[in-house]
Amino acid sequence: MEQPISEFFHDFRQELMAGAEAHGAFQLSEFMEAFAAELMETGFIEGFELCHYRAQRGMRVDGYWFNDEGELDLFVADFDSREALQSLTQTDVIAVFKRVENFFEASLTKRLFDDLDETTPEFGLSREISDRKSLLRRVNFFVVSERALSDRMQNIEAGKICDIEATYQIWDMSRLQRQRSSRGHKEPLDIDFKAEFGSGLSSLSAHLGSGAHKSYLVVMPGDMLATLYAKHGARLLEQNVRSFLQARGKVNKGIRTTILNEPGMFFAYNNGITATAQEVEVELGDKAPEIVRIKDLQIVNGGQTTASLFHTKRRDKATLDRVFVQMKLSVISPEDSEIVVPRISEYANTQNRVNAADFFSNHPFHVRMEGFSRRIWAPAQSGAQRETKWFYERARGQYADAQAKLTPSEQKRFKAEYPKPQMFTKTDLAKFENVWDDHPKWVNLGAQKNFSSYAGRIGKAWSKNPDSFNELYYRRAIARAIIFRWTEKMVSGEPWYNGGYRANTVAYAIATVNELCKRAGKSVDFQKCWQSQAVYPELAEGLRKAAKFVNDDITQPPQGISNISEWCKKDSCWDRIQGKLDELEFEIDQAFFTSLISSDAQKNEQKQAKKVQRIDDGIDAQRKVLKVPGQAWSKIRQVGVEREILTEKEVGIIRVAEQIPHKIPSEKQSEILIAVLDKAREEGIF
Repeated sequence: MEQPISEFFHDFRQELMAGAEAHGAFQLSEFMEAFAAELMETGFIEGFELCHYRAQRGMRVDGYWFNDEGELDLFVADFDSREALQSLTQTDVIAVFKRVENFFEASLTKRLFDDLDETTPEFGLSREISDRKSLLRRVNFFVVSERALSDRMQNIEAGKICDIEATYQIWDMSRLQRQRSSRGHKEPLDIDFKAEFGSGLSSLSAHLGSGAHKSYLVVMPGDMLATLYAKHGARLLEQNVRSFLQARGKVNKGIRTTILNEPGMFFAYNNGITATAQEVEVELGDKAPEIVRIKDLQIVNGGQTTASLFHTKRRDKATLDRVFVQMKLSVISPEDSEIVVPRISEYANTQNRVNAADFFSNHPFHVRMEGFSRRIWAPAQSGAQRETKWFYERARGQYADAQAKLTPSEQKRFKAEYPKPQMFTKTDLAKFENVWDDHPKWVNLGAQKNFSSYAGRIGKAWSKNPDSFNELYYRRAIARAIIFRWTEKMVSGEPWYNGGYRANTVAYAIATVNELCKRAGKSVDFQKCWQSQAVYPELAEGLRKAAKFVNDDITQPPQGISNISEWCKKDSCWDRIQGKLDELEFEIDQAFFTSLISSDAQKNEQKQAKKVQRIDDGIDAQRKVLKVPGQAWSKIRQVGVEREILTEKEVGIIRVAEQIPHKIPSEKQSEILIAVLDKAREEGIF
């Protein structure tokens, strides 16, 4: 039973106030960040920068993001910290949109930035809009409201502002509730091909019998696919594929060459795309059945083909009239999609796999991190009596789902064990880790790119040595979460902080402290942070000075660069900061360096933790093997030998497993048997 919208609003408001207090942020900023996180997670937007600006001239903006495809997302808040849920009328919506439109138009055509303070985020945004005037293809306006949209409110049709295409989206409390209750599925696209393109898609049924998933072979015009991508962008791509594109870039040279030189051969040369849908509507056409409507179209392989068609059409002014793409479309129910869609994605991408592409919620790294978070108690903070746990949200919505069926008293106990401020997601983890182990610019490039960078790096490391990801790694990750969130709160409270560039300052401040540690051949004492669940005084003082140093530097970008947030995305920003580290080192007290631990001590800790993890892995494998009865092992051996998929060594170890419970395979034998089970599943034996 769905929660009443008034209750959802009340819970959201409490969550908002608690988050603002925990992060040292204004409620408006926390409100925008909450919505932005939801939109990024579900592919509506690629990233988000806070930028609060209000003027008496009827202008307002609260956030923005420039993407690589000539699009600008502009956000405006309808937020007044209302205590009760109110209705958002059509008149309200039009008025709010008008304010952000005015800001955009004044920036684009009237040099609004000339009237703004050069050190503020609004100056950088306004100047960037003006500078990118010739490159902007589309502006997407978002109204984010704490009210509930009136049922009488009609959609606002796309239009143009100063000859630039403009779209309008409203995210109110009702829509946020629907999105959060969708249990990991984003709001589905509903594409009516007859209404949008004037005709359906010729198709051929590729399923037999009532029990089979419905599948279709489709010939899709290249221009239609490019148009869909232009309109819906990353929402058209399944999450794995979004990551794939982030990791690999947008345009494939071979695809581009074929489009420009041999468009008629595209169908023959290209592998096509693989897609899924929740529902498909088919009508009988003149020559063949036609798909006229698809609900929740998701491309699970062929994202690069799709993006390359779009970019080649836009950048090279290529005509796609003679380009056709083959599409394999499978209809998957919402109940099955969480299991089936990632499998289709995995199998479809085996020819061009990148680590980031399959590094999602079902990856063993995330499963292990989730296991640690449910099992390991964090020490009680100073002054507190009880220990708590950190909640790792491996799949979207797990924290809310875990409480959904609990009684009020059980929910209270759950929140005492897993406090909301101690919940963190995959993208949070990527942020906490990348500022230490990769490059601080990734955090500034947005959640999608940052996660792709982290996924690629950790995916490779897992393949080489999964034992590196052990309890010590988990505790260190939590320590880094504590440091990151403490630094956010600290920056907000500093007298020099003027309300802008907090995310940029935090990322570079932590990276700067880490760089000073590396130069000294030492490391921050993460175990000390874990034990106290706090940032210890010497580290706090170092971070405070580093944050001031970084803020002073990034707010003075080189000549010709006006947008500080964009400057922070460049390698040269970090290079310049590193070149000045001697100045910061001179300012930081010796007590900070004395508090660090040696690299050798850190390596010994890691070495010991790997050994413990190997033992744990062996015990876990043994436990899984013992759950499989002897008769099942006999069947695996017999069929495996017939199909010649087993080695002599594996057959010998299976014979031991056949005698369970009279004989127990060793831990090493059990690890081999786990691999045998994987083989058996692939062959359909087990």
